[in-house]
Amino acid sequence: MVQYVSTRGPGPTHNFLDVMMAGMAPDGGLYLPTEWPALNPSLLDHMAGLSYPEIAFHVIRPFVGGTIPDDVLIQILSETYTPDHFDHTAYTPLQQVEPNAWVMELFHGPTYSFKDYALQFLGRLFDYVLEQRGQRITIVGATSGDTGSAAIEACRNCRNIDIFILHPKDRTSEIQRRQMTTVSAPNVFNIALEGTFDDCQGIVKELFADQAFRDDVRLSAVNSINWVRIMAQIVYYAVACVALGAGRRAVSFAVPTGNFGNVYAGYAARRMGLPIRNLVVASNRNDILTRFFETGDMKIEGVMPSLSPSMDIQVSSNFERYLCDLMNRDHQGLSSLMNSFKTQKAFRLPEELMNRARQDFHSYRCSDEDTLAMMKRCHDATGIVIDPHTAIGFHAAQFELEKDPATPMVMLACAHPAKFPDAVRRAIGIDPVMPEKLARVKTRAEQLIVLPNDLDKVRNYIRRTRNA
Repeated sequence: MVQYVSTRGPGPTHNFLDVMMAGMAPDGGLYLPTEWPALNPSLLDHMAGLSYPEIAFHVIRPFVGGTIPDDVLIQILSETYTPDHFDHTAYTPLQQVEPNAWVMELFHGPTYSFKDYALQFLGRLFDYVLEQRGQRITIVGATSGDTGSAAIEACRNCRNIDIFILHPKDRTSEIQRRQMTTVSAPNVFNIALEGTFDDCQGIVKELFADQAFRDDVRLSAVNSINWVRIMAQIVYYAVACVALGAGRRAVSFAVPTGNFGNVYAGYAARRMGLPIRNLVVASNRNDILTRFFETGDMKIEGVMPSLSPSMDIQVSSNFERYLCDLMNRDHQGLSSLMNSFKTQKAFRLPEELMNRARQDFHSYRCSDEDTLAMMKRCHDATGIVIDPHTAIGFHAAQFELEKDPATPMVMLACAHPAKFPDAVRRAIGIDPVMPEKLARVKTRAEQLIVLPNDLDKVRNYIRRTRNA
């Protein structure tokens, strides 16, 4: 049975449900499986004839480790991935855009973001476990744009959850903000923080580090610090590999990357045995990850607003999970490195580790100007409208296709273009088609509170506002 340990261990191991409910380890680390379960080739062959929820069952079941009965897991997955919640029968359809390149549309969920594929599942898991245990929890999360609305949509009908989402004031698109703030539910609370996404994420981490507060409000997480988010995102990598390579032929992926969770799910998929050749980290102008892969230096610089606000990040939380493996599970060494990073805002890895890192990931940056150019290039060539985040993945993919044109390349389209109408209009001169559900949020009243970038004020607001 798969067990989990903190990246900053080596403390006791935990089972899947405990890890899901905790979200983040008490020592400030993130949970990882003690070993990677393997998908054998015969199972990959079998997956070719299965539906999305059936493939999800085979990918997720080893990580659950028997803590949820198979019949319950199947039921939860079947209730998650249905036409009632996703508007495409393929769930993650592949659109061919070049002779050996495809866009994988991950925006067919209820909030038109890739976050729906994991959070709709996580919300139902929470519901099941809380009902079984007779408990209530408080979820606190940070969003750079899409996680917040997907998390709220997943939790707004949960009787045993209060959810508080912090977003950086005036640093998301209007549609992204309104998707969060126009949800009227007694258990949903939106905080516009006067700061950046990194400030929001920093406060969330500090709240999780406050053991008294965690216990008092029974704190849990929906950000990609929660292992379930990563686990559920592995599924669509498996779906793409099966569709394009029958589980045997290698496939590469280009992933717009901010908090490193989505591309890390691709790394996890490869560790499980999926035939993934290259994983391409696509950065915008906030290029801390690309600079790291180029130089070995991880150094925080100022966050610059861009056309791709969900990627306006300097501290990529999930990168710690990757570093743990890169450092051969040297938990003590990693803990020292992360503590140093917190105080010094920088660290450097030796060339030996960087040589391995550059085999695991390739990385490229994309300016706002190149983002607009790639949106126009895609539309002119195919008629397909893409959002600015997808364009950054498209831009990075071109470098890989030049080096390796024979391997199928999948670019992850992580958000519906209608969420970024201004950028689309600048790029191609027309407005994207607005889904009716998105259009409705433009006329609804907003409910949010503006708070300063102050840990105590956020903590006190949550304490006095939640439904105890």
